[in-house]
Amino acid sequence: MRQDTGGPYLRSGQVAERAGVNRQTLRYYERRGLITEPRRSPGGHRAYPPETVALLTVIKAAQRLGFTLEEVAELIDTGRRGHPTPDLRERAQAKIAEVDARIADLTTIRRALSAVVSAGCDSLTHCTCPDCPLPFAGLATDQPFEEN
Repeated sequence: MRQDTGGPYLRSGQVAERAGVNRQTLRYYERRGLITEPRRSPGGHRAYPPETVALLTVIKAAQRLGFTLEEVAELIDTGRRGHPTPDLRERAQAKIAEVDARIADLTTIRRALSAVVSAGCDSLTHCTCPDCPLPFAGLATDQPFEEN
C-alpha cells in the first residue's frame, strides 16, 4: 500500500490525524521512547511506518484506562521484548484497586456535597444554615492557620 509520501510510510500529519493526536504529541512520544524515531524521506520529512497509528491508538487507550505514560512505556517495553509476563495483568489489578479507591473518595465527596446542597449552606466559613454539615463552618477567617 503506497502512501503519498512515496512509499509505505506516513507523514507526521497523516499519523497524527489517523491516531487522533496532534503533531506535538507525536514528537513528545518519540522523545519519551514510546514510538521509535521515524526514518526521514529524501525531502527530510518524518516517514512513519503505518503500524505507528495502531501503536498510538494503544497508547491513548491505555491512558484512558488510567495508566500513566511512564506505565505505558514500561508495558510497551515489556511487549517489545516479546516475552509474555503477568505484568499487564498485575498492573491492571493494581489499577482496579486505584480506581476503586478513587470511586470511594468520589462517593464520599458526592455525599458531602449533597448534604451541603440539602442543608442550604451559603458560606464555607460563616454558614448560616441550621445544622451545617461543613466541618469548618464558623471558622474565623482572620485567625492564623496552625500546623500540627
